[in-house]
Amino acid sequence: MSDDLVFYTHPMSRGRIVRWMLEEVGAPYRTEIVGYGPTMKQAAYRAINPLAKVPALTHRGITVTETAAICAYLADAFPEVGLAPAPDSPERGAYYRWLFFAAGPVEAAVTNKALGVEVSEERRRMVGYGSMAEVLDALEGAVSGRDYLAGGRFTAADLYLGAHLMWGMQFGGIERRPAYEAYVARLADRPAAVRAREIDDRLIAETPHG
Repeated sequence: MSDDLVFYTHPMSRGRIVRWMLEEVGAPYRTEIVGYGPTMKQAAYRAINPLAKVPALTHRGITVTETAAICAYLADAFPEVGLAPAPDSPERGAYYRWLFFAAGPVEAAVTNKALGVEVSEERRRMVGYGSMAEVLDALEGAVSGRDYLAGGRFTAADLYLGAHLMWGMQFGGIERRPAYEAYVARLADRPAAVRAREIDDRLIAETPHG
């Protein structure tokens, strides 16, 4: 365990994505389970994340919230692991593009679908993703004809987008397409992904859900 990296999470949350990222990084970290309800809303945790959400990360006095931001931060904080293209690499643009496409349009479109929010055609300019169909088509183009999103190797962008695809297809928020399934099949069996799932699945049985 390490107090250099402290991971605040709940095993039934988006923190599962950060867990996978931490396992890919391989640096020692300490996990703090934050219970939903009053625990997450206490002043002590709001000092870390004022929105009273998980996940969050502290690293040597630096606090990072928002799942995509945590993944991007960890990739840059541990460059020796190779989870991001070098800052001067031409692949850096694709890396940023798809990492934040997942954090923005994909997240918003899938959430609106789950909430039953329908955006009329004349108002699509007002939302960052346009329409669900356009998001899905863009995703299909991104993952087709290549193994990974940036530079021919696995990066934090693949981890973050892949996690959204896995979760979305499992629970019906994203329709299954052959290109998506082929893409996530390359990711799901990574040793770090397997370890992360095992850790959080075990914690689900041990952690109060309230």
